[in-house]
Amino acid sequence: QVQLVESGGGSVQAGGSLRLSCAASGYTSSSNCMGWFRQAPGKEREEVATIYTGIGSIYYADSVRGRFTISQDNAKNTVSLQMNSLKPEDTAMYYCAADWVTGPCEYTNWGQGTQVTVSS
Repeated sequence: QVQLVESGGGSVQAGGSLRLSCAASGYTSSSNCMGWFRQAPGKEREEVATIYTGIGSIYYADSVRGRFTISQDNAKNTVSLQMNSLKPEDTAMYYCAADWVTGPCEYTNWGQGTQVTVSS
């Protein structure tokens, strides 16, 4: 059974940094894609960043481009999100997601989430 476990959330003041990590277990092959989503209270879930393992490309939401960096380790089953210059509007529950099926990226595996709170 595939399991995604996030870590690294917490509280920080505006302008600060946090690093989120997500470790996948239960799957030994390289992922098709891995990414991060977030959801703030009363808002829809937003895709923050995705790394397309097979083709080596990366997507960032406009709201985080230039401040956040997504990366994978060599085994392709751990994904991290370095978040710099954090803003209060970055406050949300952050979720890791992954897909291991070759083809279009379709997330079917999700972590439990880790809370990020940015105070002004």
